[in-house]
Amino acid sequence: MNFTHYNLGHKQRGEIVEITLSGSAANVRLMDSSNFSNYRSGRQHKYYGGLATKSPIRLPIPSSGQWHVTIDMQGLRGTTRSSIRMMPSALPTLNQPDLASVPSLVNKYGIEDDHEIEKEYDVFISHASEDKTEVVRPLAHALIVEGLKVWYDEFEMKIGDSLRRKIDAGLRNSKFGIVVLSKDFIKKGWTNYELDGIITKSVSGEQIILPIWHNITKKEIVEYSPSLADKVARNTSSYTVEEIAKEIAEVISNS
Repeated sequence: MNFTHYNLGHKQRGEIVEITLSGSAANVRLMDSSNFSNYRSGRQHKYYGGLATKSPIRLPIPSSGQWHVTIDMQGLRGTTRSSIRMMPSALPTLNQPDLASVPSLVNKYGIEDDHEIEKEYDVFISHASEDKTEVVRPLAHALIVEGLKVWYDEFEMKIGDSLRRKIDAGLRNSKFGIVVLSKDFIKKGWTNYELDGIITKSVSGEQIILPIWHNITKKEIVEYSPSLADKVARNTSSYTVEEIAKEIAEVISNS
């Protein structure tokens, strides 16, 4: 039997392999080394995957070890070409707690006394400009659809405004600090300035941090900020922008 074989090497549980097909439907199998050997020899084997009629196909690695992907046309007509890539680790995984169930996220915002100042914004979004199109702009609009007041530079900045003063005002008047962590975010100076402000307000209890991981691995987050790596987060490889916005809205509405 003819088949296309990709040796993934040693992979960690939770990593995701993305298979792109160009042409007809095909049989896609993800197998460990033992089952791949059986498959290649025409013996009974176990696999993850099946008949793929749409592309791309994303399969999570079930357990750490050596893994293989095969693509064949057994029982099918036509031909297909394929390519694969490893996506960033699916961390945090889908079994992360609901945001509304995390005590640190649902405590009363700010200082609880008679002089508490009402916040103008529900959320402040800190991000790198490179992530605007794919994540940040859709997230900002999804949050507004959920009824939240959002500080987002495209909504707030006008020609002639002082960037630093606008950021300071946004940070000061927001309950929730969303940080879209990506490779581009880590390289930026302004994003680090914003993050410092969010972390300062988090430590003082004035603001809550929610990191959103985008096309970045846990190793890269740990190297950048170990404290951020330990926080409850959402990953764009596991959650849609709409799902993230809905969860944030639920947290704020229940606070």
